[in-house]
Amino acid sequence: MVWKHDTIDGSDGKPRCGWATADPLYEKYHDTEWGRPLKDDRALFELLTLEGCQAGLSWITVLRKREHYRKVYDGFDPAKIARYTPAKLAKLLADPGIIRHRGKIEASVSNARAYLALVEREGSFARFLWSFVGGKPKRNSPRSLRDVPARSPESDALSKALQKAGFKFVGSTICYAFMQASGMVDDHIVGCHRHRKS
Repeated sequence: MVWKHDTIDGSDGKPRCGWATADPLYEKYHDTEWGRPLKDDRALFELLTLEGCQAGLSWITVLRKREHYRKVYDGFDPAKIARYTPAKLAKLLADPGIIRHRGKIEASVSNARAYLALVEREGSFARFLWSFVGGKPKRNSPRSLRDVPARSPESDALSKALQKAGFKFVGSTICYAFMQASGMVDDHIVGCHRHRKS
């Protein structure tokens, strides 16, 4: 996507990364979540699931549906999602409050199973994920949105490892967006009021 401006003034006058339009939901997400280090296993599972659901769509679409996702996906409890029946999947597929894509819905169930196996093996989803950036945020300080890549060697490696562990909808581009959102990578634009504050 081509953005018109690298930073944009929000409804409060603060400059934000150019993708964070003046939508209040987007502004709040940009200021309080995106790029802030997230190290809670279940919250990371939720975010990875939603990033997979977002594939091919805009993130604001997912944000607007997130609360409903939390409701119908049992608070993103992987143990519960892993046991979803065909009847539950049919119900989800008919729910207009979420993105009704069979492959993405089925992947959320198989990913929950892969998550449980990975945590049993590794002890912590967060520790496993954060190992791809050496345990601390990689701060890039891009000067423009053109300087922000769609993928990186770290997202390539994470994607490959997650796929090997049985995850789906975890291509490198999705993984890079996930790494940005979870604060593993800090790509706030120089000039954004959140730059270097995550």
